Amino acid sequence: MIDFGSDRPVHRQLADIIRADIAAGRLKPGQALPSETRLMQQYELGRVAVRQALGVLRSEGLVVTVKREGTYVRPQVPIERVAVERAAEVTARMPSPDERKEFHIPEGVPVFVVKQPGKRNQVLPADRTILVWAVEEH
Repeated sequence: MIDFGSDRPVHRQLADIIRADIAAGRLKPGQALPSETRLMQQYELGRVAVRQALGVLRSEGLVVTVKREGTYVRPQVPIERVAVERAAEVTARMPSPDERKEFHIPEGVPVFVVKQPGKRNQVLPADRTILVWAVEEH
């Protein structure tokens, strides 16, 4: 429940509740969250607080919102292991709008940029990429 006497903002409390439901499996990948109206009624909150809570969860990559449909628990995506050379330079940043569209990256998810000598730079979604050192051959 929401503690209206708490120092923690109510939208953060609602985000905590929904996050816990996702972590516990009560809300499953691909499942729709209750509507904004339903969340407002259930937790006795205003629309702004509910939208702020959903924004927090979107920025964490836990949910996706589809216009005119609703908000869903983000489906699980396959993890890819990518080998990088020891001389590689790896940085992390937020993706451009074009990269978000190209790689289907939800709001709040960064990308890795891998620069390897003699190779084209790679942009990889950080939520579904594990970087591993390439095995050196002798």
